[in-house]
Amino acid sequence: MRVSIELLPDPPANEVLSAIRTADEAGLDTAFLVDEIYHRDAWSILAAAAAQTSRIRLAAGVAHVTLRDPLLAAQQLATLDELSSGRAAAAFSVGNLAMLEQFGFDPAELHVAPRLREAHTAMRSYLDSGRVEMDGRFHRYHGVFTSARAVAARVPLLLGAMGGPLTFRMAGEIADGVYCACSFSPAAFDYLITNVRRGAERAGRDWRALDLCASLTCAVSEDGDSAKVAARTKAAFYLPSMPPALVERHGVPWAEVEPICQAFARGDVSDALARTSDDLADRFCIAGTPEEVADRIRTDVLPSGINHVTLALADRRMALDWAGIELPELPLLDDQVRLIGTRIVPALADTAQSTS
Repeated sequence: MRVSIELLPDPPANEVLSAIRTADEAGLDTAFLVDEIYHRDAWSILAAAAAQTSRIRLAAGVAHVTLRDPLLAAQQLATLDELSSGRAAAAFSVGNLAMLEQFGFDPAELHVAPRLREAHTAMRSYLDSGRVEMDGRFHRYHGVFTSARAVAARVPLLLGAMGGPLTFRMAGEIADGVYCACSFSPAAFDYLITNVRRGAERAGRDWRALDLCASLTCAVSEDGDSAKVAARTKAAFYLPSMPPALVERHGVPWAEVEPICQAFARGDVSDALARTSDDLADRFCIAGTPEEVADRIRTDVLPSGINHVTLALADRRMALDWAGIELPELPLLDDQVRLIGTRIVPALADTAQSTS
């Protein structure tokens, strides 16, 4: 089981860089940075991290290929791979749908699956050969070439997906793996794996050889209660982005979540949070002491076939800025990453050894 972190680059850039350095020292697999307009620029911070780390993989997660042309994302990725001596990767998707609406896109007109298939083809050609020719439905390139070349023989491209099933199947068919957000229950993981496997088998690929990565909203603290409050807050903000079918794969009727989404839509954050019970929020995050987090991963994630977990951390600054909640007992990002490296990773490694 590979263990990584996902960071929102909201804190000052130096704090984010410090957390990535700690993850590098702790032996974590990958540092994913969210690529959205709401935060500091993920690519700039990843480039700076390349010079300050030696082994951790550095990735945008997810990199959006609607606001940014797929070849511009591939150019940034190839350059990051050079700067990091072959440690770059990306999970890519059309992007945050709410963000795209703010930029004037109609989500119903995105045609997500064919758009992502074209983007993957273009990015793969750019990274592998430095040249792209395409007459596609969404993208047309003629005589495109570049001097920006990756160091690695193959830079991993994971397909970012949430609800499926088409994006899960496409990940199994064409990508190096899947980067799945907002799945936490055994039923949700089973749905994910079933569809990735279906796509892989259709293409004659071994689904078990793919990077099957689940991004899990998380907070870790010796004070488990503070970690749960932070993660629950972040989970509540993510509920409006989840398709109804995905919510219901967590044993939650959509009718229970709809009033929360309506409160967020009208900008009433306090009402939305008040409507999000602890029991409800706990279904959409994994948080607590290091032992509680490791136990939940062992129980709900490991049996599914997922081979890579990314802990998408909530910190005290996020709780304060997003919801006005003060959590002085919650560690800063650096210390949460250290707890992951020293307590969670060894616990999961011991589980893998005992079951092998």
